[in-house]
Amino acid sequence: MRTAAILAGGRARRLGGLDKSRLMVGGRTIFDRQLDLLRTVADRISVITSDPGRFADRGVPVVPDAAPGGGSLGGIYTAIASADGPVLVIACDMPFLTAPFLSRVLDRGQDADVAIPRGPDGYHPLCACYAPACAAPIRRRLEAGALKVVDLLTDVRVRELPPDELEAFDPDGLLLTNINTPDDLARAERAWTTRA
Repeated sequence: MRTAAILAGGRARRLGGLDKSRLMVGGRTIFDRQLDLLRTVADRISVITSDPGRFADRGVPVVPDAAPGGGSLGGIYTAIASADGPVLVIACDMPFLTAPFLSRVLDRGQDADVAIPRGPDGYHPLCACYAPACAAPIRRRLEAGALKVVDLLTDVRVRELPPDELEAFDPDGLLLTNINTPDDLARAERAWTTRA
């Protein structure tokens, strides 16, 4: 069974506290677009959040964050703990992901503890596949207050998707874009319009 989880628990401080799961790009919410993509590559999809009530109407299982205050690392831990095997984890603010790329990440996750894209700007841990073997190292990091997700990579077996592998999925360099600021959102909207 192929499993995926959308992390939707962030506070979006740089966006003035906006609910990232409701951000619109190209006339639809990023979240709804992601659900459609994940339904083509995964058998089970869940939403990991600190506010389950926000997603009661979305038609997918909602899993409360098992590590409140643990940031993205806590969300990843929750996704792993609620899955029966490897789980593809994506942040809810990535509008340009594609089904073929997500399927590749899931495939790569079958032979490592973490399958993670590495673009020219570094690793993208919020679009990666995590195996159950990651749970114990993450728990230790959460207990120590060491919340930087990429630091986990020193504790586990990593299968990297390097820039040359990403190129086939990312002709315009937008694939791993995420939205953190109003400027990011405006750029994503312009890029979407240009693509259409």
